[in-house]
Amino acid sequence: MVKYLQVHSEDRAIGKRAIHSLISALKLEFKLSISFLSISFISSKELRAINKKYLKHDFNTDIITFNYSMRVNEIDGEILISFEEARLNAKKYKTNYSKEISRLVVHGILHLLNFEDNNKKNKAIMKQMEKKLINRYNFTLLVGK
Repeated sequence: MVKYLQVHSEDRAIGKRAIHSLISALKLEFKLSISFLSISFISSKELRAINKKYLKHDFNTDIITFNYSMRVNEIDGEILISFEEARLNAKKYKTNYSKEISRLVVHGILHLLNFEDNNKKNKAIMKQMEKKLINRYNFTLLVGK
């Protein structure tokens, strides 16, 4: 059950309906309950300010997640994604913007499921799961692109 899912985007190219479909697919994949999930696509400047204020990191990042749930199978959290960093990542890793947005949404959900990328071993496990899910749920998350 998804009680509350909010998608906000400052980039009009991002398809909110497709984001909802991807979240629904991941919900079924992991047998999740989603009591609250907010996904916001914001500027690099905004995300850096949040990174500095709440995490005490003064650098750009592509994603930040806030997990408010104490249970792995029940999501209550926020995913904040820099659409500008996503565009840069897409160029850097020679992929398209839509796939990078998908990867970041999946990455955020994995963080909310307590996957971590804080060391080499955990990062490899998380990256493998990301690739598996992105290949399985190959959504086009952009409107008119």
